Amino acid sequence: MPRVLIVDDSPTEIFKISEILSKNGYEVLTAESGELGLDIAKTQMPDVVLMDIVMPGLNGFQATRQLSRDPDTSGIPVIIVTTKDQETDRLWGQRQGAKGYLTKPIDSKGLLKAIDAVLN
Repeated sequence: MPRVLIVDDSPTEIFKISEILSKNGYEVLTAESGELGLDIAKTQMPDVVLMDIVMPGLNGFQATRQLSRDPDTSGIPVIIVTTKDQETDRLWGQRQGAKGYLTKPIDSKGLLKAIDAVLN
């Protein structure tokens, strides 16, 4: 069962995404901040990280960059999940190491397809 870490400061978004993943056989880990997300990624080594961008403290771009540049976590694919829908945001996310980019509100089929794409 693949393990997915959701990093988002919105309890509502964490709940919605967790529901989709749990119903489809994924083990779900959650973090409410970029800093906590990095800690959990390093200790739990999830198969995929779903990363929000707009968070207080360490934002999603910064956290993604740290995960992708750390030899211990660089193999964990990060999919950015955000309300930011500008092409510049997508490109910046890729530059930080993200392997996928989804915009909220999340479509369950699109989410599962994106996770499947980075796992295979």
